Amino acid sequence: MPAHDEVDRIVDAWLRERPDLDFAPLQVLSRVARLSKHLDRARRTAFSRSELDSWEFDVLSALRRAGAPYELSPKALLQQTLVSSGTMTNRIDRLVERGLVTRRTDPNDGRGIFVGMNPAGLTRVDAAITRLVDAEAELLAMLSPSEQAGLATLLRKLSLGFD
Repeated sequence: MPAHDEVDRIVDAWLRERPDLDFAPLQVLSRVARLSKHLDRARRTAFSRSELDSWEFDVLSALRRAGAPYELSPKALLQQTLVSSGTMTNRIDRLVERGLVTRRTDPNDGRGIFVGMNPAGLTRVDAAITRLVDAEAELLAMLSPSEQAGLATLLRKLSLGFD
């Protein structure tokens, strides 16, 4: 078994103080929370090196994943980014101001619009995802490919209860 980590020390202290409780959930979820902080730091670094905030990456990556011509309706962007319509409107406005996306009227419905990514947005989101994948691979480097696959399977099973 590998050396003890900070969660082991925390759980050992709690077990000493509260032996009546089952701390098994902390063994898992405290580690997930601590790893999340490392992942957030890696993501912020990857995005900032591409001159993007995380919310900008979320919108631009949704457009990028849509494929050429890299455009979606605001409603589709809402569904993919899980923010309110007011928040999305604000985000689109800010991305337009930065020259990373444009708005255009839906030719089939004059009331609707499409948000499309500009070449500058494409360049930035492609650089950010490359940096992100590299950073995340580095975070997982101590696990073998089969261990990574097993962990992904277990985390997927756990997350299905929340999605």
